[in-house]
Formats: sequence, C-alpha cells, structure tokens
Amino acid sequence: MEASHGLIEAVVLLALASAGLAATERLRLPSVVGFLVVGAIAGPGALGLVSDPDSVRELAELGVVFLLFEIGLELPLERMRSLWRPALLGGGFQVGVTIVGAATCAIFSGLPWPTAIAIGAGISMSSTAVVLRLLSDEGQIDAPSGQLSVAVLLLQDLAIVPFLLAVPLLAGGAEGLGEIGWAVGRMSAALVFVGFSVWFLVPRTLEGVARNRGGELFSLFALLIVLGSALTAEALGLTLAVGAFLAGVAASGSPFAHQLFSEIVPLRGVLLGIFFTAVGMFFSPVQVMEAPGTLVLDVLAIMLGKALIVLVGGMLVLRQSLRVSLEAGLCLAQMGEFSFVLLGVASSAGLIEPFVQQRFVAASIVTLVLSPFLIRYAPAIASAIADRLRHPGAQLPSDPKEPDTHQRVVVIGYGPAGQTLIRLLRSLDVPYIAVDTNPSAALEAERAGEPVIYGDATRPQVLQHLKVWEAKLVAVAISDPLATRRIVSRIRAMAPKTSILARTRYVQEVDQLSMAGANVVVAEEFEGSIELVARALENFDVPAGAIARFTKALREGGYDAIRAPAALPIDPWLIELLDRTDTEWVEVPMSVSDRPTLGELDLRARTGGNVLVVERAGDSHPNPPPTFALLPGDRLLVLGSAENLLRVRSLLEGGPESS
Repeated sequence: MEASHGLIEAVVLLALASAGLAATERLRLPSVVGFLVVGAIAGPGALGLVSDPDSVRELAELGVVFLLFEIGLELPLERMRSLWRPALLGGGFQVGVTIVGAATCAIFSGLPWPTAIAIGAGISMSSTAVVLRLLSDEGQIDAPSGQLSVAVLLLQDLAIVPFLLAVPLLAGGAEGLGEIGWAVGRMSAALVFVGFSVWFLVPRTLEGVARNRGGELFSLFALLIVLGSALTAEALGLTLAVGAFLAGVAASGSPFAHQLFSEIVPLRGVLLGIFFTAVGMFFSPVQVMEAPGTLVLDVLAIMLGKALIVLVGGMLVLRQSLRVSLEAGLCLAQMGEFSFVLLGVASSAGLIEPFVQQRFVAASIVTLVLSPFLIRYAPAIASAIADRLRHPGAQLPSDPKEPDTHQRVVVIGYGPAGQTLIRLLRSLDVPYIAVDTNPSAALEAERAGEPVIYGDATRPQVLQHLKVWEAKLVAVAISDPLATRRIVSRIRAMAPKTSILARTRYVQEVDQLSMAGANVVVAEEFEGSIELVARALENFDVPAGAIARFTKALREGGYDAIRAPAALPIDPWLIELLDRTDTEWVEVPMSVSDRPTLGELDLRARTGGNVLVVERAGDSHPNPPPTFALLPGDRLLVLGSAENLLRVRSLLEGGPESS
C-alpha cells in the first residue's frame, strides 16, 4: 500500500507540474514560477492535494541531480575564458558579501552561526534558469548587463558544489580541529576517488557505447552515468548533486557530449518540474498570514540587498557604469533553484529548523514571481536612475563583441554529400559546423580539425546547440527520409527565416519536405533522371545552353515533368526551350587548316547563325568582319536556334565546300 500511495503522490505531482507549466506558458512567464505557485496552492498548507511533500522528496531531488549534471556537462569553458575576470571578481564579491551580510543579520536575530552561514549561502544564489531564460527572451543576454549577470551566475553555479560539501561540516557540530580535519580529509578523499573514476571511466565508456550505434543503449547509459555517479558519491559521504556534477564535467570534454545532453535534458525538465512543485508545497500560507510583515521585510531585504551588492561590485570592482551594474543587480535580485537545494540539504542535516526553512522558501517564491517583471523593466529603470543621477551609462570598451555568425552554414550529415559541401564551403572561406550520428566519422573529423560534432539532429537540444536560427543556411544531407523530415520541421519551428536545403533519395519525400519547411529539396532519384536526359541530349548536339535551360525548368517545376506517368508526353513548352534562340560557344575544329574567312564560309546565309564574337588565345574580337580568317581552336559565340547551331558545327567540320 505504501508503494501504491507513493505512486499516487507522484502522479498527482506530475499533474500539478503540468498544470503549472501550461499556466506559465499561457502567461509567458518562466516555468519555474508556475511550478512554485501551483505547488504552493496544492500543498498541505492550502488545498492539501498532496498531504505530505516529504513522500515524494526523493523523486523531486532527482531533478536537482540532473540539473547539476547538466551544469557540469555544459560548463562553458570557452565562455569562462572570456568571462573569468568578471566571474571571479564580480561573482566572488557578490557571493562573499551576500553571505557575510545575510549571516550577520541572522546572527543578530538570534540564530547560531552555522545556521546563519547556511542561510547566507542560500540567499547568495540567484536563479540561473529564470535569469537566462528571461534575458534571452528580452534579447539582453549579450548586452553588457547580460554578460555581467551571466558571469555572476557562472560563479554561483560553481560555488554550489563547495557549499553542499560544507553543509555536513556545519551541521556536524565538530568542536575540535581534529574532527573538522578528519571530515575535510574524508570528503577530499571521496571527492578525488569519484572524480578520478568518472574522469577515467566515463569518456572511454561513452566512446564504446556510441560506437555500438544503438540509440537505446546510449540513452540507458546516459541515465546510468547520472544516477550511478550520484549514488557512488553519496555512498562515499558526498552528496548526490556533487557526484552528478563531477560526472557532467568529466563527460563535457567528450565528443559525444552534445548527444548526451540531448538524452538528459527532456528527463531533467520533467524532474525539475516535480522538484519545484514539491518545493512550492513547503509554502505555508498560515505562517504568512500570522506574520505578513515578516515576509514583506524578508523579500525587500533580499531583493534590495542583492541588487545593491551587485551594483557596488559592478561599479567598484569591475569598473562598470551605474546603468550596467544596476541592470545586472535587478536581474540577480531573486533567490534561485540552488537556494532551495541548499536549504533543503541543510534542513535534512538538522542545520536549519523547518520553521526557518519555510520562512525563506516563502520569500524565495515571492522573489521568483517578481523577477520576470523586474528583469523586463530593468533597462528602463536603470536608464532612468542613471539619467536622474547624470551618471554615464556607456558600455565599457573592454566588453567583447559577439562575432557575426549569420553567414555560418550548418551541415547535418557528414557522409559523401555533406563532405563535398564542406569542401566547397572551406574553399570559399564560409564558416560552417557539421553534426553526424556516426561516432567514428565525427571523431575522425575532429582529429583532422574539422568542426564536426557527434549528435542526433532530430533532437531539439542538438539543434539548439548548433544555433540553427543564426545560420544563413542549414543543409540536411542525411539518407534517412523520416529523420530528414523531422529535422526540417524542427529547424523551421526554431528558425522561421533560415534557409533550409534538404536532400532526399525518394520521389514521395519532395512534397512532404517542402510542406515541412524546406526551401529547396534536392531529390537524388530526380537528379539522376535529369543527368541522364542531359547526357542524352548532348549526343544529339543540342547546345549546352538549351540543355541548361531545360534542366533548370525541370527543377523549378518541382520535377513535375519527371514525376508524371510515363505514358504522358513531356509538356510542349519544355520542348520549346530546346529550340529557343540563344547564344552558344562553338569551337573551330583542328581539321580546319586553310584559314577560311567568314565571308568565304557565308555562315549566316548557309546556317542561319550569326557570329557575334570570335575568341582567340584569350583575346575577344566582337562583330568580326567578313574578311576575318578563322584558325583551329578559335571559339565563336553564335546566336541562333538549336538547329542553326547544329548547322554551324557541320559547316565548320566540312569547311567552305560544305552545304
């Protein structure tokens, strides 16, 4: 019965998370806000749909495990190189000053110092999920204030690992230096063991699993990495989240990291929704009603304090302008998902009383609900205050400018077609990136210095990593028709303005790919037919220009002429293209040795063609006179129909006596 009861609680929690997500998407708010609010409404303090949030705590905490793994996997080493200074100085200043300030206030309110430090660490965290989502939606993520916010968030995300490691030390009440040293040594040894294991085993095993080419095996192994590393770390005295983080960092250097990311993210999203909904259930309306002023003071102190600390750090430590620093401060004024994690771990360890935890959970929920509005209007607020104070708001000259990536080409498929296209792009100095599901091909290309990653482009997460919306062209050059259709459809949904070139082998896929969003569809079966027709026409001395017009019309018509039943004749207007008057280069054969003049040949009267230009040894002779003598190898630009051009060739081969 207990298992059945736990399953019922989990199903209810899933339903609530779905309701919260639907509500926030309709209101265009971050999903975290909806999860928290719905959880608070449905929790034991309100409607009581789930009477005991602790019954689903283990399931909910898996969301944090997957989030830590993703952060380790997505550890932006390239971005860290460009943001290390603001992250280290600005982020370190914000986290350190926030902990000291919040802990000092907590100690003066009567809380013991270990509890005060844990609370200060929780308050120092901001919401990476909420801030990055909103900055991206508002187009501010690459602005100076957005870059400063990202730098501070980066250090906060990294700081959660030592914070989680410190909780058992703070909760242990170790009074002697020996006990503290033993605890630190034990944790350090466990950290080294787990780190060495995942760094040594994970990349090699990933490569072996990927070479197996089994999608289900790769998915199962991805789940095994996350949960196995988390459980191993917990068994050695660390936390689940620390183990998952280390495994993510170890896997981030693998060429298969993008595919691993795409396998984990969907499940992570579901479990995080459950986690935030469960956190919202700890909200106690009764406690708020008993002391509403306390909640208001907590929210004001947290948001104003954090905004002020980021403002001071940005201006004094990083020499940013008031406007940029204030914008970043308003963006980072809330408490985040790791605040709940840290407070939850501290509560489980007995470091924080449930009453105190509920107080800060309530304040956290309110700060998160207010954040979307604060971030949306942060530029206007900061500009107004900077103008009022007559403070310069110019961007720092040291802010790096993002390169123009809108000329980039994304090639999906590193087979013969993809490699041929890549060689062309490389020759034209066009930037490109390719993705392929063949791990051997991806590894070989990576060793050769080619920007080719391993991943399944049918996964939206892989397409997001490729930033298809920034590409000038996406070329889908794989042989799987169903996968091609899914990829084209998802690219079109993500990037409405990006040009999509799709290749397919089969006739019936042309219309479906066009409906899915492909701008151009190249059908191998049709192209083979067109090439066959073109080669046949060459044998009948049809001018190359006429053949080019004919084949172009076949393609522009969506291959309709080729797709028609064999019993039907080709449309007459297509045949007319073969006989339309046009210009064509005709070469004088080497058999012409008596230097005939144009007048002697009487070419116009005898063939109907008109010589416009004679090209000899790279020199052009326009409108040549009748006395112009021809030499073997000369090239004549002749105006005429296909029949006229055929007569010109026959005349030149037969000499002036030909009729």
